[in-house]
Amino acid sequence: MKLRSFYTIRFNDCDPFNHLNNSRYLDYMLNAREDHLRLSYGLNLSEFMQNGFGWVVTSHHIKYLRPAIYNEKVAIQTALLEVTTEYLVVEMLMMNEAGTHLKALLWTKFFGVNAKSGKKENHSAEFMEFAKSILDKDIDYSHGFAERIRILGSTMQPVDIVHAQAISHTKGDKPII
Repeated sequence: MKLRSFYTIRFNDCDPFNHLNNSRYLDYMLNAREDHLRLSYGLNLSEFMQNGFGWVVTSHHIKYLRPAIYNEKVAIQTALLEVTTEYLVVEMLMMNEAGTHLKALLWTKFFGVNAKSGKKENHSAEFMEFAKSILDKDIDYSHGFAERIRILGSTMQPVDIVHAQAISHTKGDKPII
């Protein structure tokens, strides 16, 4: 499932040309993904940490296509592309508010870690079941990053997206953690 939310580019995040600083794209996109997880699935990353599990970023693959400028309202869309017992790959797109012009594409790989030891730890069976249920099957991760940019460049149009909103995603009476 693709989730989308909207953000305004802030002055202190911009370079002298009023363009969003390259490093800040990562912050906006990662913050959007955290918002999407919390609002759409009831997943709070701090609760995972309190329960002894978390993720670390092992790689970012980003392509900047158009500048985001000061005070512009942008749409950020996120989706889970791949999940294994060891890692997740998340796609994050920054677009103009209408969703017709791609500004940046980001693929981030997260490895699961034990919060106490800091060592790699596999995802639980319960988490794998949940993650597979939200995997975006419309995006073929195996075709690669360059092909994804080509496809997006030829198809950027407003699409039917689920806006991040509070919904309950629980197993029994507890959020899946």
